[in-house]
Amino acid sequence: MFDLGEVLVPSSGVLPLLAAELAVSTEALAAAYWPGRLAYDLGGDELTYWESVLGGLGRAPEPALVERVAALDAAKWSLLPAAGQALLDRLAGRRLGVLSNAPGPLAAAVRAARWSRDVDVLVFSAEVGLVKPDPRIYARADELYGTRPGDVVFFDDRADNVAAARAHGWDAHVWVPGMTADDVEALLPG
Repeated sequence: MFDLGEVLVPSSGVLPLLAAELAVSTEALAAAYWPGRLAYDLGGDELTYWESVLGGLGRAPEPALVERVAALDAAKWSLLPAAGQALLDRLAGRRLGVLSNAPGPLAAAVRAARWSRDVDVLVFSAEVGLVKPDPRIYARADELYGTRPGDVVFFDDRADNVAAARAHGWDAHVWVPGMTADDVEALLPG
């Protein structure tokens, strides 16, 4: 099971494009983008989130702009780069899952993406009303995936999410940028 952001899809493919669309620096965007993201990932209102982001950038929440950046955000986070696709291709034949803190529009975009058809279960925080590292999200993922805790190998870029997954009983590992399919396969059971 893999996290989406920073594991299968690095933010380097998302935030700079959003920043360019808004004519701000990536750093300025990040400062406005992340603070309200937890509520959005829990299923919060899209308009409220983007109005907050734009307000943090000193921009008016024009409806056309909100629609444009919201669509770009969901599309870019759901676009699997070559490295992510190569990883999934290499693991073809194994049961695969995604467990991600993600808002509803992103969950819908991933579900519509061709690559997600090769993933057995997709668990998104907005759809289950829980976010990592809440222990209940791992139990819910097991329920949806049809697994027991000892059955899952999980990769996430955040140490707190990995610690919570381990406490749940998953074999969890911190994802390090540049990890390859060889690195992943070395950590999987025979």
